[in-house]
Amino acid sequence: MTAWKFRAVDAPHNIELLRGLNPHESDLILAAARPRRFPAKSVMTYQDEPADHLLLLWKGRARYFYETPNDKKLILKWIAPGHIFGGAALLSRPCTYLVSTEAVRDSIVLEWNGSTIRGLARRFPQLLENAHCIDMEYLSWYVAAHAALTSQSARERLASVLFGLAKSVGQKVSGGVELDVTNEELANSANITQYTASRFMSEWQRSGAIRKRRGKIVLRSPERLFLRVV
Repeated sequence: MTAWKFRAVDAPHNIELLRGLNPHESDLILAAARPRRFPAKSVMTYQDEPADHLLLLWKGRARYFYETPNDKKLILKWIAPGHIFGGAALLSRPCTYLVSTEAVRDSIVLEWNGSTIRGLARRFPQLLENAHCIDMEYLSWYVAAHAALTSQSARERLASVLFGLAKSVGQKVSGGVELDVTNEELANSANITQYTASRFMSEWQRSGAIRKRRGKIVLRSPERLFLRVV
């Protein structure tokens, strides 16, 4: 893996961390990272452990999760290629990861240790500004998630999770948008029981808004699903 070269021209198109930097600057930043492979279902960062690395998902899929004191696993935001995680490593004072991050599919990440990424941020101030913008996006997601939890019904929350996943990590296929997600994962994301999630999914499948195939979900008609929700 040390022979691999990661260049801005080959990067996922939506790397917010590199926004506003020219290709040469971006290449220098990417070259300072260490590439790593993570198989599906492996944990890449651990909640409450020292936040000493910043990571960029180059290929694959990942997601945040939080483990509650009673050992319940809460699935949070999903991560697509081009997104970073472990941003606390940019801070000079010691911090811990607020949540854990796991690979949903076999993944390749670029990893900077704390001192390296902080040195790059001092050299390229745009890097730090981009990180602040990403923090604001995460805060906006949290506010929206909290608002949904306190103001939306279980049915509306589940529909919102489906819409969000379709937009962020869905794959366009013939007849709709395919999601590689289980009813259990949807239930955890929407903060509802698995039974409730299964009941709504069966209802939406009968209406034609979604369909199941090869263990995956295809969102066929957002408009039809919206009508079923309201």
